[in-house]
Amino acid sequence: MAFIDYVLQPPAYGWKDLDGNLVKPQTGQIFKEFFKRLNIFKSRKNWLPVFSWFKIICFLPFLFLFVFKFFTPMLLLYAFLYSMVIMGTHGTVWHHRYCTHRAYKFRNNFWRFITQNLTISVIPEEIYVISHHVHHAKSDTPGDPYNAEAGFFYCFLADVNHQPIAKDLSELDYARVTKLMAHTGVRGNTYKQYQYWGSYANPLRSILSWVLNWGFWYLTFYFLGGHALACALFGAAGFWAVGVRTFNFEGHGKGKDRRREGIDYNWDDKSVNQLWPGFVAGEWHNNHHLFPKSARSGFKAYQVDMAWYYIRSMHWLGAIKSYRDDKKQFREKYL
Repeated sequence: MAFIDYVLQPPAYGWKDLDGNLVKPQTGQIFKEFFKRLNIFKSRKNWLPVFSWFKIICFLPFLFLFVFKFFTPMLLLYAFLYSMVIMGTHGTVWHHRYCTHRAYKFRNNFWRFITQNLTISVIPEEIYVISHHVHHAKSDTPGDPYNAEAGFFYCFLADVNHQPIAKDLSELDYARVTKLMAHTGVRGNTYKQYQYWGSYANPLRSILSWVLNWGFWYLTFYFLGGHALACALFGAAGFWAVGVRTFNFEGHGKGKDRRREGIDYNWDDKSVNQLWPGFVAGEWHNNHHLFPKSARSGFKAYQVDMAWYYIRSMHWLGAIKSYRDDKKQFREKYL
């Protein structure tokens, strides 16, 4: 088996049946797997998905305070812009184009750290990066960790059920995981620590990084606009953290072929270009599947790409030393 076939921890219902067809579990099976993998008392190796969802729970007090105590139309506008545009664009810039696809290179570690912490911390890099490599290798086929053909909850709960790395990797295979993560700046476990914790990320360092990030941004927002602004933006970040889990289901046509001639050019999978994710986060998904290593995916004149504007601006400032732009190749081949 190829490394990409077993690097992720398979769910109890499996990726495919004996005939090689995608297993489409019942909703009850999906939730059973979800809660089993969140049982930290059963296995300490479940700590990373527990940590990821614990962050989501921690957003709730901020959201409730904003809605029931501090709500104003202006704060709602700020919350909308922060969650949809700033958080969405940062997810594309950091997790997607840099951490996974290495579409650009930073001048030094300082600028990488700044970009990493440019917004409120939500998604652990390990959960996103390794599984996204598998997604591109197996897009819309059995083994794709967020295969839209298996339904909404299959995608929505994928960060727990399908995206964590396997717990029984050999030392050589764990070294390959390390190689996929090293450039992100996330300091990983040794192989011995991995065998104990079941993850690349280290719990203590992950928790410390989270506390410092949230502390910095809450104080920043507080000095800018008091508890009202801080609660509004933290609540907005929590709203985005839940909403982003729906993206791959939508971005792959909800499991159906929704590609359109002249709009979508990649016919190897069911990814589609959508106006809303494209405009607010630079996520022209069908374009991205055509050229996954490109720092730009908005290739047409109307395809606004906020993530690309950030990358290009940082290059102009000298913070990013190089990037890959496949717009020319797209236009020559498809237009």
